[in-house]
Amino acid sequence: MSLEQKVNYQLNKVPGVKKYIKRAYQLGCYAVSKKIKSEGNIVKVSPDDPSHEYFFGYYDKSPWDATMRYLICMRAKDTWSEPDPLGTADILLIDTKDGNKVKHIATTHTWNVQQGCMAQWLGPDFKSRILYNDMREGKYCSVILNVETMEERVLPMPCYTVSADGKTGLSLDFSRLHSLRLGYGYAELPEKTKGMALPNATAVWKIDIETGKTTDLLKYTDFANFEPRHEMKEEESVHKVNHLMLSPNGKRFMVLYRWFCGQRKYTRLVTCNVDGSDMYVLSDDDMVSHCYWKNDEEIIAFERKKEFGPGYYLMKDKTQEWTHIWPQLSNDGHPSYCPTDNNLVVFDTYPSRSRIQEVKIGLDTDTKGESVKVLAKVFSPFKYDNDTRCDLHPRWRQDGKAICFDSVFEGHRGLYYVKLD
Repeated sequence: MSLEQKVNYQLNKVPGVKKYIKRAYQLGCYAVSKKIKSEGNIVKVSPDDPSHEYFFGYYDKSPWDATMRYLICMRAKDTWSEPDPLGTADILLIDTKDGNKVKHIATTHTWNVQQGCMAQWLGPDFKSRILYNDMREGKYCSVILNVETMEERVLPMPCYTVSADGKTGLSLDFSRLHSLRLGYGYAELPEKTKGMALPNATAVWKIDIETGKTTDLLKYTDFANFEPRHEMKEEESVHKVNHLMLSPNGKRFMVLYRWFCGQRKYTRLVTCNVDGSDMYVLSDDDMVSHCYWKNDEEIIAFERKKEFGPGYYLMKDKTQEWTHIWPQLSNDGHPSYCPTDNNLVVFDTYPSRSRIQEVKIGLDTDTKGESVKVLAKVFSPFKYDNDTRCDLHPRWRQDGKAICFDSVFEGHRGLYYVKLD
């Protein structure tokens, strides 16, 4: 762990002070650094429209449809003032075969600056229907929209993750997320569990997308009572779940179970069958952030292992087998696998001390770090920081020849992609 990371770890205990120290440090570093706006084979796909912000959302979904012609894009007026804004945002289709022509197809009332409204192409064809979260009749929901006929069907709950066959979705409490982690929840409706440190309430729901039937799957107490640690039982320890992701075959899912003891945060990576059975603690070394299924049995994650510190690890589900890859990398990012090469991973970085972010690729068979290459570098203005920062969230195109990302190097959010040779 670098000196910066050690200082950051200590400052996490005083987040109010951390924000000002971090800003002063970055301003000083930026003042003496080489100025870079962008580097790499970068192509812009969103409009040249400085009056709006354009972005897609999270790294676990691809904006491209199966034909690789159309991209989903979000459009909003302001993405720098509030992480979970009230009001609406537009959902667009960008036609890359027609001069990146934009078509407005929907409007959402539930979105945030990190994950948008979970807009995604719905399987199994990934080209005729999209699914996105919204609010209808005073309740959060998800909407299935046929982009060819514009017919829609409303599901009774918002989705966080959807199976590849388009049949199953999982959901969580987006209002509790808004209360406990800005930038990932929705602010429209009040949290029903507000003030409850450990609610005896549903934490994860299962949605049958074909019928609309919802099932209570797991409670917060189910996570807290499974192989409990003493920190979970501390008085006023606050509990939540986040980052659900179904396996490729839709039979298991992963979830980050987090609890807070004062300013100290703990995270477990838990896997489970889609019916809520066979729960397994895959990682329990206090810090796990961004993960991705390589296949139905392996998961890549940025986490901190007590033996080796923070880094990227490839783990085998339901075992304690893991491999530390790219050992020179100790900074967090968002990894995902190339659709055409199951060993090739794209990931990004947060702004450096000089406010530079990078898109990188590497092979997960590489335990020395020799395969890691930088594809693009972009500047991140100070206007976008903390809870309203713009993470790159790189996502693959289906042919593995391009990677899409959000960025603010032109002064406002835009949607871009970088080509691979």
